[in-house]
Amino acid sequence: MTDRIKALEEALRQRILVLDGAAGTMIQRHKLDEAAYRGARFADWGQDVQGNNDLLNLTQPDIIRAMHAEYLEAGADIVETNTFSSTTIAQADYGMEALARELSVEGARLAREAADAAEAEDGRTRFVAGAIGPTNRTASISPDVNDPGARNVTFEELVAAYKENAEGLIDGGADILLVETIFDTLNAKAAIFAIQEVFDERRNLWPVMLSATITDQSGRTLSGQTATAFVHSVSHAKPLSIGLNCALGPDLMRPYVEEISNVAETYVHAYPNAGLPNAFGGYDETPESMTVHLEEWAESGLLNIVGGCCGTTPDHIRAFAEAVKGKAPRQVPSRERAMRLSGLEPFTLTG
Repeated sequence: MTDRIKALEEALRQRILVLDGAAGTMIQRHKLDEAAYRGARFADWGQDVQGNNDLLNLTQPDIIRAMHAEYLEAGADIVETNTFSSTTIAQADYGMEALARELSVEGARLAREAADAAEAEDGRTRFVAGAIGPTNRTASISPDVNDPGARNVTFEELVAAYKENAEGLIDGGADILLVETIFDTLNAKAAIFAIQEVFDERRNLWPVMLSATITDQSGRTLSGQTATAFVHSVSHAKPLSIGLNCALGPDLMRPYVEEISNVAETYVHAYPNAGLPNAFGGYDETPESMTVHLEEWAESGLLNIVGGCCGTTPDHIRAFAEAVKGKAPRQVPSRERAMRLSGLEPFTLTG
C-alpha cells in the first residue's frame, strides 16, 4: 500500500489525473429488472430491491467489473467503487443493513480486479477510490418543517455506519477513501471522525478525498455553506484533495471550483454532472460540450484530478483524458498562517 500511495502522490505532482464517470448511468443501460437485481441469492427477499445499485456487487458482479474496465480503457487513472449507498443507513431502505460491510468489501474487490487487470496490460498504475456516499439522512437539517430541532439520525449513528463502510472498502483493496456528494458538512465530519478511528485502530493511513456538492446557483451546499467555508471546515483532516462533484454541469460549477482552488492547501478535484437533468431525467452535455469547459479549467490551473458525475460515460472520460493530457497540474498554494473558521460563511483572522 505504501508504494501505491507514493505512486499516487508522484503522479499528482506530474500531471492531471483522470477519475471515472457515472456508475448509475452505466448500470441503467442494462435495463435490469427486479429479478436481475435479486439474483439467485435474494430471490425470496421480502421487499423490492430494484434500484439498489450497490446490491449488484453481489448479484451482477460481471456487470460492475466490466463497467470499471470500460472506464479504465477510456483513460481513467482512478475508478470509484460501486458503494455509494453501502452503509447501514442507506441500505435500511431495502432492509439490507446487515449487508453493508459485504457490499463495501465486494465493491472494492471488483474495482481492484479491474484496476489490476488494466495495469497488467500497459504497466500504468491505476488506483481504486472507495466511494463513501452521504447517506440519505442529514445531521444538520430537520426532516420536519414544524420541528426545526428534530433529527432522524445522530452523529454517533453516522460514525458507526461510515466506519463499517470504510473498513470494508479498505479490506476489499481500496487505495483511497472518497467521501463524496457532501451536502451536509456535519455528515462529512462524522465520516472524517470514523475514518480517523479506522486509521488509528489499523495504525496506518490511506489518502482521503473530500467532495462537496453545490446544489444550485446560490453557491452553497444544501446545509448552507459556501465553498470556502466548506474548505475551512474540513481542512483539519489533511485530505489528499478537496473538490466538488454532482448537481451542476461544468458551466455552472466553474466559479466554485475556482474558489476552492484559490483557498485549498490540498490537491483539487472536480467531477461535474453532464449538465442539469432535462425534463426526461436525462443529461444533455456531450463529451465534446463538456470538454470545452474542462480543458479551459485545466489551462487555467484549477485542476489536479478531473472526472465526471451523473450522466457521464466512458466516451466523456476518454474526451476528458485527451483534453488534459500534457497540461500542467494545479500547483498547491502555500497560504500565510492564520486562524480560519467557518459557519455558513468563512472567517479568517490573521496576526
